Amino acid sequence: MAKNIAEQIVEMLENANVKRIYAVTGDSLNHLNIAVKKSSIQWIHVRHEEVGAYAAAAEAELDGLAVCAGSCGPGHVHLINGVYEAHRSHVPMLVIASTIPSDEMGMDYFQETNTIKLFDDCSYYNQMITRPEQVQRTVQTAIQHAISKKGVAVIGLPGDVSELDAEEGSTSTQIFKTNPVVRPSDDELKQLAALINNSKKVTLYCGVGAGEASAEVIELSKLLKAPVGYSFRGKMAIQPNNPNEVGLTGLLGFPSAYHAMHEADLVLLLGTDFPYQKFMPIKNKIVQIDESPERLGRRAKLELGLAGDIKETIKALLPLLEEKTDVHFLNEQLAFYDKVKENQLEYVKDFGKENAIQPEYVAHTLDKLAKNDAIFTVDTGMCCVWGARFITGTGERKMLGSFNHGSMANAMPMAIGAALAHPEKQVIAMCGDGGLSMLLGDMATIFQYKLPIKLIVFNNRTLGMVKLEMEVGGMPDNETDMINPDFAMVAHAMGYPGKNVHLPEEVESAIKECLDHNGPYLLNVFTNPNALALPPKIEFDQIMGMTKSMAQLMLGGKMDEVFETVKTNYKHIKGLL
Repeated sequence: MAKNIAEQIVEMLENANVKRIYAVTGDSLNHLNIAVKKSSIQWIHVRHEEVGAYAAAAEAELDGLAVCAGSCGPGHVHLINGVYEAHRSHVPMLVIASTIPSDEMGMDYFQETNTIKLFDDCSYYNQMITRPEQVQRTVQTAIQHAISKKGVAVIGLPGDVSELDAEEGSTSTQIFKTNPVVRPSDDELKQLAALINNSKKVTLYCGVGAGEASAEVIELSKLLKAPVGYSFRGKMAIQPNNPNEVGLTGLLGFPSAYHAMHEADLVLLLGTDFPYQKFMPIKNKIVQIDESPERLGRRAKLELGLAGDIKETIKALLPLLEEKTDVHFLNEQLAFYDKVKENQLEYVKDFGKENAIQPEYVAHTLDKLAKNDAIFTVDTGMCCVWGARFITGTGERKMLGSFNHGSMANAMPMAIGAALAHPEKQVIAMCGDGGLSMLLGDMATIFQYKLPIKLIVFNNRTLGMVKLEMEVGGMPDNETDMINPDFAMVAHAMGYPGKNVHLPEEVESAIKECLDHNGPYLLNVFTNPNALALPPKIEFDQIMGMTKSMAQLMLGGKMDEVFETVKTNYKHIKGLL
């Protein structure tokens, strides 16, 4: 019996080592579903397609190519947020957007969308299959784009086309996972070496693009006596075993990395496309090295911009460098970092009180009790802050989040993808109450597939980051409060244990019980809604904005909230002044 197009596509996915497809089945996807059932690929039935796209993005970041799918109209439209996340995080993902019968296109048919227009802004490859002879070339080309360009490829697949008889093509169906050595030319390296050798104070700032070059970064920093800062996405790889690290900068970071970058004569940006210009130095020389030359110079004024893999570039650069002997600058930055870490410990010592447990203490305790090779997922907002500042990189841990797209509700879905891809690992989702509420239904997916995910809910009953944004902007927070369900009871309803934590003295034992449980578990921790996440550099306008908003709250009779905000954050504010 001849195979149909759906079966042909699934066969190609098997050959590309795809393990699972995240989707909600229905109408135009049904032939693909049945083809998957007869294959080695697992169909993961999520409750919402957005969850499937986030889960696939997490799997792709951890292991390479992953696949999600959506049925016609609303089905594949629901994928869009997670698809943007994968594309902006530069992870290879294939999207199968099944759609209406091909003979109805352009007729305003039920659930009709234009997949080319819909996915054009969040993909490197985006084509529609309409004929059998297209299938092999289109699928192969789509996967090749996703892998080589590190992003999303989309295949539009009308439901009627998927059931047509397959035809064998004459072009290659093999997927080529190439690994070229890319580094600057010899002349460019000599130019860079001269710049470094003539600079007394050098700081390295590393992003996720330097993640495979941790040993080389350490060797370079030791040779140059250079402090090493890093972005959030670079933290898990760059922080471990690095004696010269000074933390991260940016909205979630520390004053130490900000200080080290601004006090240097020369800053080397290694594999980072750090988006916040206000945290970049402007008075010193900056060199940027990135594997994608189109990113050079768009965040800062450069003295030199070079294209290359960070690992290979450093290896080629090291023999051209003169070892620096003056350790004053490095020691000064490390001493400042020690003070910053001492200030952070002040928060850890402050446990909070009933129904206002300090989130810093919760994150620190979680860091202490989690395994050395745990996979953490963090919701956008305050959970990102606590993850960035208190979860320690060990060299084996991973941390996933919506760091570029900045979307709410990503932690729980990403934990699903991580747990399916790595059942041997401890997977911990640091969820905000707002984020978890948004995609609450897929807590059922965790139970359905018996995934031992640990959901730690930082339940501050507010949209914490939005509240801070409004207050810093001089506005009293409005409509940021959350009236939540009992998340522990929701977990019980979904089929697994849930526990509420109201008292600080319960935190450590509750987290230990959660992590030790053999299966999924939700821990609902009532954290302090007035805990702020202040950046390493506070602008005068931000201070005035906060002062204005506090005054407006006082005039509105909210004295208790003002008092708690000041009391909660006094140590942090003092540490930045």
